Amino acid sequence: MGAVTTKLRTAAPYALGCLFLVSGVLHFAAPKPFEAIMPRSLPAPRTWVYGSGVAEAVCGVGLLTRRRWAGPASAALLLAVWPANIRMAMDSGTGRLPGPADNRLVAWGRVPLQIPLIWAALQSRPESPAS
Repeated sequence: MGAVTTKLRTAAPYALGCLFLVSGVLHFAAPKPFEAIMPRSLPAPRTWVYGSGVAEAVCGVGLLTRRRWAGPASAALLLAVWPANIRMAMDSGTGRLPGPADNRLVAWGRVPLQIPLIWAALQSRPESPAS
């Protein structure tokens, strides 16, 4: 494996961990944009927003501290929120979504972005003790 690939595989979980922490805080600080992209079939959207915010923050900490469970849990979380990203893309351009989320290019761009994010999550492994 090349040096660049090794560095990317090492850095990716840390970057995702930071992203998850910021996003987790935003779920509580500004929940309305997240509510707008929730699948409409789910009851109590604010509860789901808060729950996913907690999950993102916990996974973020796990990724940053290289916990064994963090990679698989983060990948599962990314799969679980994918329907919200698809809902956002389907609703984009209708005026239903706030700000940049209503832009079709932004919204549809998020859908395939889940794939490299899942890859980043799965690069998380506990660090080996120094030899």
